[in-house]
Amino acid sequence: MRIVVVGASGNVGTSTLAALANDPDVETVVGIARRVPSRRFPKTEWVAADVAQSPLADTFTGADAVIHLAWLIQPSRDQDTIRTVNVDGSARVFQAVRDAGVPALVYASSVGAYSPGPKDRRVDEGWPTEGIDSSYYSRHKVATERLLDEFERENPAVRVVRLRPGLIFKREAASEIRRLFVGPLLPSPLLRPGMIPIVPRHPRLVFQAVHSRDVGEAYRLAAVRDVRGAFNIAADPVLDPDELGRLLGARPVPVPAALLRGGAELTWRLRLQPVPSGWVDMALGVPLLDTTRAREELGWEPRRSAGEALLELLEGMREGAGSETPPLDPGTSGPARVRELLTGVGGRP
Repeated sequence: MRIVVVGASGNVGTSTLAALANDPDVETVVGIARRVPSRRFPKTEWVAADVAQSPLADTFTGADAVIHLAWLIQPSRDQDTIRTVNVDGSARVFQAVRDAGVPALVYASSVGAYSPGPKDRRVDEGWPTEGIDSSYYSRHKVATERLLDEFERENPAVRVVRLRPGLIFKREAASEIRRLFVGPLLPSPLLRPGMIPIVPRHPRLVFQAVHSRDVGEAYRLAAVRDVRGAFNIAADPVLDPDELGRLLGARPVPVPAALLRGGAELTWRLRLQPVPSGWVDMALGVPLLDTTRAREELGWEPRRSAGEALLELLEGMREGAGSETPPLDPGTSGPARVRELLTGVGGRP
């Protein structure tokens, strides 16, 4: 098999390349990235391309499946640029899949595509995907799912799979995740169990996480197995305030949603951290995921718990961990994270 991975150099992309390399049925992998990394993966050749403007069909020709992972989180202050890559770029990928005659397309959707839902039970893939309107990330995921719906209707012979994972963590992604979501001002020594004094308690501040390598395995399975449709991807346990308190040695303290949202919005406007308040709305709004279909039909099973994934990420943040790809490179922040401050928190990709 020949598999093309679009957006192969980031958190999930590198895990997907590693999973594909271990599959004896996969002969070659094409990793597409805007900036070609120095890191090498078995069976993988790198191709430089930008989903927003580069020709893609020739690179896709002859592939047995295309896995589309490319997505921008930053710059959060430049919504036009983000939508051009996320939504318009996805449309270009889908068009190239059709033009190249690729028989299978796997798309990286998200829990963020779901409409508001319950936190006391889990929902399956039939839950509505109208998103959380105040979150640009959620709006873009919804818009891209609608494009994919149209693609499926017009191209019924193409096997289409969409994965909807929860939060995705691994040690090597620590520098990237910190840059995208936390910013340069949080002291690294605090990111360890026992040093974080409190966690906010709110009945809807309940979320799911999964290790990036387990997500990479889910993408491998989706590409090589004869499955279609949507699959929820998440690990246990659910990370509620009590579980977070146990993992981090912290005390859950009740915090109103308005304070969580207002604090995020104020610190974003003051350029103290890189994400606006829509991320809080999404965290409070999206439902918990039932992963039964992934386990039974995709044959997927997480090897690491959600807590293990979170603790590994925090360890990586303390140690400035990363990898030899442009998105994961810890050196992109500069000494003492000065480069992040100079270029504007939330002001660059």
